[in-house]
Amino acid sequence: MEKRRGQEGVLRDRFLLDPDVIFLNHGSFGACPRPVFDVYQQWQRELERQPVAFIGRRKKELLAEARARLGEYVNADPGSLVYVPNATSGLNIVARSLALEPGDEILTTDHEYGALNMTWQRVCAKSGATYIQHPLPLPVGSPEDVVESFWSAVTPRTRVVFLSHVTSPTALILPVAEIVCRARAAGILTIIDGAHAPGHVPLDLTALGADVYAGNCHKWLCSAKGAGFLYVRPEHQDWVESLIVSWGWLGDHTFVSRNEGQATRDPAAYLSVPAAIQFQAENDWDAVRARCHALATSVRDRIAELTGLPPIMVDDTPAWSWYGQMVACPIPPCDKQALHDRLWDDYRIEVPVGGYGDQTLIRVSIQGYNTEADLDALVSALGALLPELAGRAAAGVA
Repeated sequence: MEKRRGQEGVLRDRFLLDPDVIFLNHGSFGACPRPVFDVYQQWQRELERQPVAFIGRRKKELLAEARARLGEYVNADPGSLVYVPNATSGLNIVARSLALEPGDEILTTDHEYGALNMTWQRVCAKSGATYIQHPLPLPVGSPEDVVESFWSAVTPRTRVVFLSHVTSPTALILPVAEIVCRARAAGILTIIDGAHAPGHVPLDLTALGADVYAGNCHKWLCSAKGAGFLYVRPEHQDWVESLIVSWGWLGDHTFVSRNEGQATRDPAAYLSVPAAIQFQAENDWDAVRARCHALATSVRDRIAELTGLPPIMVDDTPAWSWYGQMVACPIPPCDKQALHDRLWDDYRIEVPVGGYGDQTLIRVSIQGYNTEADLDALVSALGALLPELAGRAAAGVA
């Protein structure tokens, strides 16, 4: 494999990724730098050295310190933040705490993460509420057009607006701030899935004003796996319970105690978050993000040239309005699983192939360790595979 040079080469050396894999799927599970992983393992070793002292006497204070650092990073009161294993867990806490009634509506888009669609559908089935997925057809126009389209689906029964900050299937940065502002004025609860946001797009929870926000730290922020957070504005914390009723419910329990005080848990991933924040600060991550966005734009344009299919946003919209370091690119209809498997088996390229409606999309994630050579390999592989697989699909051959 071609030797990586420059800043991206240095960063690649600081990650634990297999050097024989072209890793273009940071968006799914992230990747942890060596210095952050070392901190994670140090906390695990410290726990095992004296488990009773660590869990019984030190954990509460250590988590408070880690929440304080995260609070600084996302500009939120640490008393309104709690660590959770992932954004899906955090959003389940809120969805299953809501006192929904028959006729209530949860308004969302048709670009949401499948696991959260399942969560809301289950909650609605039990309560009699309705989960409404408003379509945002591709290509998307201006953010203002999307806001108007989405808001047209609000009714007097809309109880909750649920949106992804960055969508999973289409990698679009939705205009959540504008929608949150409108919903607050209308007295509608706003719940934001920020799984792909921390470390990826600017995030100021106080300025955003969402009632509920859940994010992952182990994706773009690059902490150890199993570190996410749930933020709830103070006026809503009393009704937000926890998925597990345990010791945190004793006495004058709080939003934080209910969701933190749950017996034997290894908090090492949570305690690695300050190290992840520090790692990115020390490596000028604003510059890293800018370089990665430029590479994402490059691969978007190169795949469009290869396939003849236009991007999923209109040409006159500034790119940063819609995507950051992750971009979903249209490709001809084909067996998605077959393309995914061939990219891996034949080229050792790790990249997801999915879609929106009838449109097939390949979602490319660019992190600081990626290079132009990685994109060359992907475009070359697609140039070899798509004529075969798309041709078979057109012919109806399995």
